[in-house]
Amino acid sequence: MPPTLRPQPWLCKWQDGAVPSLHLDDLDLPVLVLLGARATDPWLLAASAPPGVRSLHGYVVQHLVEDRPTVTDLAGRLGVTQQAASKWVAELEELGLVERRPDPADGRSRRVALTDAGRAMVRSARAARRSLEEQVADRVGDADVAVARRVLAALLDVVGAGEAVARRSVLPPSSEGDQSTS
Repeated sequence: MPPTLRPQPWLCKWQDGAVPSLHLDDLDLPVLVLLGARATDPWLLAASAPPGVRSLHGYVVQHLVEDRPTVTDLAGRLGVTQQAASKWVAELEELGLVERRPDPADGRSRRVALTDAGRAMVRSARAARRSLEEQVADRVGDADVAVARRVLAALLDVVGAGEAVARRSVLPPSSEGDQSTS
């Protein structure tokens, strides 16, 4: 069972510590999307990933679900340096979620692949997302969830991200390198 979502400090207070009175229905769509993503991300990590996994790792894993790229390939896809991509892969290796395997076509190259534990984490993440969506549907109904999907897909298209999402080529929050939070 995924953990209960708890209010995050950055959601609750202004800099002076005062808690403003606000109704969620008063917020505009872009703010709701931003805050929803920030609140959902740690919830999903806690529900589906082993300790040590960071949101940033998801950008690497999305390229390993159906492919076995080299670290150089990953760096290009992620828009980061080869050193940053190598660091993220090493972190995932240390967690037992990926491994580097020799390239059968070029013995000098190594390809990055999900381990059984990495594939299990992907399945767990998908189950956690389904569970969260079901919890929302229990509150608002399936029809409203379907409308929300269409609205959010349209928002992704309007801001130019729809195709990147469809191609699994969404870049990390900063393509300048590691944004480690640890």
